[in-house]
Amino acid sequence: MSAFVAMGGYAMYVWPAYAVFFIVLIADYLNPWLRRRRNLRELRGRMARQAARQQRNPTSP
Repeated sequence: MSAFVAMGGYAMYVWPAYAVFFIVLIADYLNPWLRRRRNLRELRGRMARQAARQQRNPTSP
């Protein structure tokens, strides 16, 4: 098992590569979810501003 962890002396290069891979994989998985939350928040803000504008000036379309 220790030979596997040591990776034949290349562990210093291999394990950080695995770490970067998994960090990118997790970021790639979370990015659409975070983008969706941000888009929904912006849309709610736009809709609230539009509703406030219509309440102030009910004659405009």
